[in-house]
Amino acid sequence: MKLLLKNGQVWLDDRLRPAQISVCDGIVSVISSAAMDEGVFDRVFDLSGCVVFPGFCDVHVHLREPGFSEKETIRTGSRACAAGGYTTVCAMPNLSPAPDSPEHLAVEEALIARDAVIRVLPFASITVGQRGEGELVDFDALAPRVAGFSDDGRGVKTAETMRGAMTACRKAGSLISAHCEDMELIPPGGCCHAGEWAAGHGLPGIPSESEWKPIERDIALVRETGCRYHVCHVSCRESVELIRRAKAEGLPVSCETAPHYLLLCEEDLPEEPLSADAARFKMNPPLRSARDRDALLEGLLDGTIDCIATDHAPHTAEEKAKGFLKAPMGIVGIETAFPLLYTHLVETGRLPLSLLVEKLTDTPRRLFGLDGGLQLGGRAELSVWDLNADGRVEPSRFLSMGRATPFAGWPVHARCRLTVCGDRVAYEDLRG
Repeated sequence: MKLLLKNGQVWLDDRLRPAQISVCDGIVSVISSAAMDEGVFDRVFDLSGCVVFPGFCDVHVHLREPGFSEKETIRTGSRACAAGGYTTVCAMPNLSPAPDSPEHLAVEEALIARDAVIRVLPFASITVGQRGEGELVDFDALAPRVAGFSDDGRGVKTAETMRGAMTACRKAGSLISAHCEDMELIPPGGCCHAGEWAAGHGLPGIPSESEWKPIERDIALVRETGCRYHVCHVSCRESVELIRRAKAEGLPVSCETAPHYLLLCEEDLPEEPLSADAARFKMNPPLRSARDRDALLEGLLDGTIDCIATDHAPHTAEEKAKGFLKAPMGIVGIETAFPLLYTHLVETGRLPLSLLVEKLTDTPRRLFGLDGGLQLGGRAELSVWDLNADGRVEPSRFLSMGRATPFAGWPVHARCRLTVCGDRVAYEDLRG
């Protein structure tokens, strides 16, 4: 298939330039300021008033299949990704069966091949059964087929287990993406940050130490093993500082944070934590203090935080209606990430557009060894945006099966109009 994207402002060399883009059989074949013969194309898209970015890459999403299709499916989740401008995502392994063997991984791969509208790359688990302890998976057998290894949803419990995992992972030439959470430091029923809001509402809090202590342990193991190590969903200032020091030391350590940690803190939590609506603010790790939020933004600006990942984690409406104490942790975010970050960080002058685009495109691809984007001769992964489309976050319009978002009703000034992934038009909304 041959596609022509004309009359858009194209993101090239960290700035927008008028250009036409030709995509032939999934490859970016021409980027030119000159007009092209439209008759040779199967489809022509007039992008007047729009900008073209490389397709976004998210290295941390939950698509829930196999095993939990009542929450999300590969089809609904990948369509939601495309509507958010994402063309490549890495799917976490807390599934049933967990992708802990070639046979179990094949179940997920078959669903992806059948239903995904963008590129979905699975993670394999670190431990058999994704238990965070016990027997390690066969890293050599799984590494060629996965984005990396993670037990996301639970932390690897002991240094001995993580040391073995890092040694095997490095030998297999892959990467560990670590969910850092020490459950022994969390009180029973911990549901929010151990800060002022928890104390004021009499709720069991999750201390920052439960995140940064495992990071501290693992960095020492990276120093010992040389394994490439990526920290999931960083939420507190101590974690940022540990990772900053590790990078200064030259260790192969990287990390991500999520839009909600950059835009919200415990001061934004609802006054009625037991209400049916409150759990749209409940995620793991939790929203922490304003000081933590500010430290994350500083880490993004100085390069300590490598990329922004959504941790898109859908649950059913019935589950999320149980209030802060009983509802599962997790919110959706793949359809709102760029509009929220652009509107509330870039337009407010807190984050340069070039840095936001880098954290959503080039850096995650480089860290995980992925191709795709806007390179001439490369795999076509493009997202087209109207940056003057005023609107609000409306969960009822999500393509995801999940609706729980703390950003419901927030104003946004960006709307995805087109997403191209390879030779597929994955999403299209060019109505005015």
